[in-house]
Amino acid sequence: MEPFDIVGPEAIRDGTATDAYFLRTETTLRHADRNPTVVAEVTADQFPDGEFELLAGVKDAAALLEGLDVDVDAIREGRLFDGGPVLRIEGPYLEFARFETSLLGFLSHASGIATAALEARRAAPESTVLSFGARHVHPSIAAVVERSALLAGLDGFSHVAAGDVLGRDAGGTMPHALLICFGRGNQEAGWRAFDEAVGPDVPRVALCDTYGDEVDEVLRAAAALGEDLDSVRVDTTGSRRGDFRHILREVRWELDARGVDDVGLFASGGLDPTQLRELRDVVDGFGVGGYVSNADPVDFALDIVEVDGEPAAKRGKLSGTKQVYRTPDGGHHVGLADRAGPADGEQLLEPVIRGGEVVREFDLDAAAERALADAETVGFGAAD
Repeated sequence: MEPFDIVGPEAIRDGTATDAYFLRTETTLRHADRNPTVVAEVTADQFPDGEFELLAGVKDAAALLEGLDVDVDAIREGRLFDGGPVLRIEGPYLEFARFETSLLGFLSHASGIATAALEARRAAPESTVLSFGARHVHPSIAAVVERSALLAGLDGFSHVAAGDVLGRDAGGTMPHALLICFGRGNQEAGWRAFDEAVGPDVPRVALCDTYGDEVDEVLRAAAALGEDLDSVRVDTTGSRRGDFRHILREVRWELDARGVDDVGLFASGGLDPTQLRELRDVVDGFGVGGYVSNADPVDFALDIVEVDGEPAAKRGKLSGTKQVYRTPDGGHHVGLADRAGPADGEQLLEPVIRGGEVVREFDLDAAAERALADAETVGFGAAD
């Protein structure tokens, strides 16, 4: 028995990370000597409805389908979509049938997280926003959470192993557990020990709400660390929070009154985009956890829309191979691929795989730039 309940990469790669009916479909089609060439599309909504979501997970989808006898087109990661396909596969159905479950999982989960992260980013566009939510998900998908957060433009994340996967350094401050280990009334000892122990590249951010009043602990931290203190973080538990904005304003006031105006102020603890908008003029940055990591997956489905060159679709789905377009005014349009699209429309479905070979690069920083630019174009989560 395996020590952890994790489906490993081998099962994903060989297609056994799937729903049983796909394996039975393979058996049936081979028995009937039937393997049509199909076009299949991944969609959430058939028509635009004004609700944009951010696409992520295409890198993993490409790795899943690489080497198969298929052509794949997809919207680029970091683009927003609103109806119509985000990914299209063309090839013999049995080439990819068993991979549908994993394919949808890659796209659905990452896109849901990325969409929530973009909402947070747009709520506080001038603030530092960090992803603190890996503790809320199964550790096997921590890198999915952190990559999706970065793709949406967040400034950093906390999970060390995810950083190893992504080739990025994890960051963070200190937990309440550190200060509790030094005991009530001895917070200064904890802050000083941290300052002495960690490397010079680690920001000195003191957590200041463990035992006492937030203002009192912040001023004590400022006195204890002096010029070494970079920032303070207030993570007041919701049941004790009261008016969080007022608390944070008071902290800033008392620091300024003592001439400590070069210390940053960070807030965390169950924050969502509404709270980020309410607090962004008071603090310098935020740690956002569950709102991002616990986001609902996008409800993607994969449907055959063409069989051996002829339009085909299940009831309630649109037949025929499609293209989607972005117009300069931020419009999202869906049309048949063999018909003319909007005169000024940019085609969003672009090649990912040709003849089994991946023909697209996946640059995370470029994807983040696309996400922020596209959000501006379509007015996603506009920070008002």
